[in-house]
Amino acid sequence: MKQIKYTLFSLMFLAASVGFAQEAPAKEERQAGHTNTNKFRQLYNEFATPNQFRTASGAPGPAYYQNEADYEIKIELNDDNQTISGYETITYKNNSPDKLEYLWVQLDQNIRKKDSPALEKDGSGLAPVNQPGSIVNSYMKEPFDGGFNILEVTQDGKPLKHMINFTMMRIDMPQPLAPGEEFEFSVKWNFNIVEHTVDRARSGYESFPDGNKNYVIAQFFPRMCVYNDVEGWQNYQFWGNGEFALPFGDYDVEITVPADHLLDGTGDLVNRKEVYSKEMMSRWEQAQKSYDKPVIIRSQAEAVEIEKGRSKAKKTWKLHADNVRDFAFTSSRKYIMDAQAVKFPKGDVMAISIYPKEGNPLWEEYSTKAVVQTLKSYSRMTFDYPYPKAISVHGQNQGMEYPMICWNYGRPDEDGSYSDRTKYGMISVIIHEVGHNFFPMIVNSDERQWGWMDEGINTFVQYVAEQDFGENFPEAIAPNSKYPSRRGEPSKITGYMGGDQNFISPIMSNPENVYQLGNNAYGKPATALNILRETVMGRELFDYSFKTYAQRWMFKHPTPEDFFRTMEDASAVDLDWYWRGWFYTTENVDMGVESVKSYYLTNKPTAAGKEMLARYGADPANVDAVYVVEEGGEDYDAAMKGKAVTENAPNLNEFMMDNFTPAERAKLKAPKHFYAVTFNKPGGIPMPIIVEYSYADGSKEKVTYPVQVWRKNDAAVTKVLATDKELVGVMLDPNLETADVDVTNNSWPKQEPVSEFDSFKEGSED
Repeated sequence: MKQIKYTLFSLMFLAASVGFAQEAPAKEERQAGHTNTNKFRQLYNEFATPNQFRTASGAPGPAYYQNEADYEIKIELNDDNQTISGYETITYKNNSPDKLEYLWVQLDQNIRKKDSPALEKDGSGLAPVNQPGSIVNSYMKEPFDGGFNILEVTQDGKPLKHMINFTMMRIDMPQPLAPGEEFEFSVKWNFNIVEHTVDRARSGYESFPDGNKNYVIAQFFPRMCVYNDVEGWQNYQFWGNGEFALPFGDYDVEITVPADHLLDGTGDLVNRKEVYSKEMMSRWEQAQKSYDKPVIIRSQAEAVEIEKGRSKAKKTWKLHADNVRDFAFTSSRKYIMDAQAVKFPKGDVMAISIYPKEGNPLWEEYSTKAVVQTLKSYSRMTFDYPYPKAISVHGQNQGMEYPMICWNYGRPDEDGSYSDRTKYGMISVIIHEVGHNFFPMIVNSDERQWGWMDEGINTFVQYVAEQDFGENFPEAIAPNSKYPSRRGEPSKITGYMGGDQNFISPIMSNPENVYQLGNNAYGKPATALNILRETVMGRELFDYSFKTYAQRWMFKHPTPEDFFRTMEDASAVDLDWYWRGWFYTTENVDMGVESVKSYYLTNKPTAAGKEMLARYGADPANVDAVYVVEEGGEDYDAAMKGKAVTENAPNLNEFMMDNFTPAERAKLKAPKHFYAVTFNKPGGIPMPIIVEYSYADGSKEKVTYPVQVWRKNDAAVTKVLATDKELVGVMLDPNLETADVDVTNNSWPKQEPVSEFDSFKEGSED
């Protein structure tokens, strides 16, 4: 037996390479060719060609550039008629290699004009049953009359030619702006502020029964568009869903409001001593040294007393911000305020909450805690938070983000009580919106084109921060449970991914063109990244690559390819198959256990073995072979059930004795059972096969087969299990790690699903 017939091994290798026990064609037939449709092919056709601006590794190239827009803005908020009047001077710096013939400015408020085409962008119909308010708002009420009134556009006091196209304004410069040059111009404007609790909006005011109003104000000034190497001018109109693409710059902003208002916004408050009372200044100084709990800057009792009055005097608040992409502010006489310092290596950051009494006791208890946790968790995953503060503002039904400030919902009942749903909803939206400081306020992706790059990536890190919050504030959650994150866990996206394909779009779609924005831009990409971290790559590789992406592109403008390429470049994990399945298609994950067959080995030629050898012109009498026989199948009686394979196949035992030393033989297995487990894949997305095998002695074994098992057969794959234990159960994806849309086919013998998947519903946060 020392001499073996290598022709047999060649035959068996050939048989194994085309699949276990697969039938060969009776005769050679001519077949049509096909292009490469393998799901593991590289994304060369989908990706942009690397160049001097963006490298193949996903990093900024040697010629990468970005233009800059600096602003000097003076505005006044009129609390009597809810209007804003403003004057700004913009200094635009052309750092590109291109000569610019004109500039484009965004006029996002124009979506609020009463004749805005955005009001008619969607189809409509009359349902059999409607709420009265819906009928009134849709068919009986005059639309809100908003939008910018551009009073003048000037350069050095002289009129400057310009043209307004819906939400975009073109500035026609006297001569082209050469590379390295600056152009300065000014705009004077005003507009009516929308009541955001009536006409849903990202910015506006809320009215209270006593006539007071809380203002959360953004998109309040004409803002420069982005010019870059990918889009040229990103002047895609603002239709409402796709958010913003903005350049970085420095801001000096003066805001005049009633003297009894409390105001804060993007940037450092440079005249704090002029606008704060002595008591507030003293408390602020205490808060700057308080690292374990918030300090009340303006108390509820003080706010309640102040909101009773109506000051006719005015006060101007001055703020300065360096290297931000936008500016927003909030103002009201109703506001309570607290603050806490958060320590970072390069300097402390102030975590601030601003809210009316209607937000208490919930906001005083949890808002600043959520801000602090967000800054710590996101910084761990990306980079240390670089700005001096992060503010959470309470706004009814709001959820919107800006540099250093955001508005968040979560209001208790009038008696101060609140449900867990309200509490968790508030904490989660604060984490989400404060987290947007990282994506896209710093890692400045193009929201107008790729909504998932800020919303989906941010929702993923939100999930991480929520779980951290649950661990660090266990008193806030149910005993012995983890934080009930709404998005991120694989099982919570299956209802969407397995739904009606007529109403599902690829993640790589413009936000205006998707049916379910919450699922498409938030839930699915967040889940994809969570699975990538926990199941496909592992935390160490994922976290290093993710941090590399964040640090490469902080204060820059990344594209989807920059993200995809960096994740692979920093990890040495080929993920083209993953990006294609999850981001470029609407396919879903569905794997199942198709069959489990038991086999034994024998020394006696079987019918199937003879047929296989005959197919290749071999005679069983001249081949020293071990034959495989299926339990209960043809030739089964020739096998001796229950004995070791070496007893059933003496020639195998002889081979082992002759070709291995006693020490080597002692390490060889002597399995009693061979099982061929066939997994199928009705779903389109390939994923690793995570399987738990259960045995008759009560033991279990968890095995993960790499995703590459699908590379040569996208429909089914068989894995052979050699064991001395009797197999009694197979469970695919036992911990629901892969977002499998149908778990009814995940077990052998077939079992009822281990849990029900939650349907995914749209959320109200942005």
